Amino acid sequence: MGSIEMETMLSIRTDWSREEIAELFDLPFTELLFRAATIHRENHPPEQIQLCTLLSIKTGGCPEDCGYCSQSVKAHSGVEATKLMDVQAVLQRAAQAKDAGSQRFCMGAAWRNPKDRDMPAIVEIVKGVSDMGLETCMTLGMLEPHQAEMLAEAGLDYYNHNIDSSPEYYERVISTRDFQCRLDTLGHVRSAGINVCSGGIVGMGETRDDRVGFIHTLATLPEHPESVPVNALVPVKGTVLGDMLADTPMAKIDDIEFVRTVAAARITMPMSMVRLSAGRESMSEATQALCFLAGANSIFTGDKLLTAPNAGDDSDGALLAKLGMTALQGDEPARACKVSEPAE
Repeated sequence: MGSIEMETMLSIRTDWSREEIAELFDLPFTELLFRAATIHRENHPPEQIQLCTLLSIKTGGCPEDCGYCSQSVKAHSGVEATKLMDVQAVLQRAAQAKDAGSQRFCMGAAWRNPKDRDMPAIVEIVKGVSDMGLETCMTLGMLEPHQAEMLAEAGLDYYNHNIDSSPEYYERVISTRDFQCRLDTLGHVRSAGINVCSGGIVGMGETRDDRVGFIHTLATLPEHPESVPVNALVPVKGTVLGDMLADTPMAKIDDIEFVRTVAAARITMPMSMVRLSAGRESMSEATQALCFLAGANSIFTGDKLLTAPNAGDDSDGALLAKLGMTALQGDEPARACKVSEPAE
């Protein structure tokens, strides 16, 4: 392991080198899990998993060309564009989520960036959901500083904006905005006083060096994101990456490497909620259990994430019961999350 000792890793650092993170990935698997689990237990209740209710408030029609996304206008996925949901319709879904026991309600719109004309409705939604006693999360694309300020004044708890991959691999996935645009939005969110949620997607054909670079970018921000979603690519037919993986299935990340990525996120960002996000529906129960052992402590429930399938509430409940785990209790602060399809 070289110079990295357990007592060093138990502190919060923002000066990680790529070499140090690469050393973590290279550890024997059981040693890596032991270190990640130790740090997780120092900072989080190990038997509790945070659950989140998800809603897409505007689906499809996004002008970005993200190679993984079925909601891009460049994709041939069959996803139809919808308008922004009516405020009262969103609030009704939030009330249903609260009645079902959710503490947090997360909303997203398939935009490159919100227009100023969209902001009054967004602000009204945030205020309405907050007034119900639910914690709020939004993901709307890139933000200008004044828009972040508006969301902060409305009471938004968390804003999700993923960096997706390493700076080097990013341009192979997206060409309609550069990596710095992602970081700029995170800076606007942080400056406005909103908690940050930022993670990415693995299994897009990237190398381990790219996964190291992805973790390194987040772990060396001036403040770690309070929430770090780690997604496994769900290949969707009609998207660039979905079609690529259909032709080259060996590009798909294996389960052990995915768990290593979760563990590296936990070790380098000890206080963050590490969110086991998209791709769970294709993971075995054993793989998900290893992710929890490695420090993942949040999942998205429900039958759908974006346009891709998700495990579903019944399956999640059965898995947690089998593992002897429970939903997060008490006053643990909310973290941001991703989105699902709106109701028909």
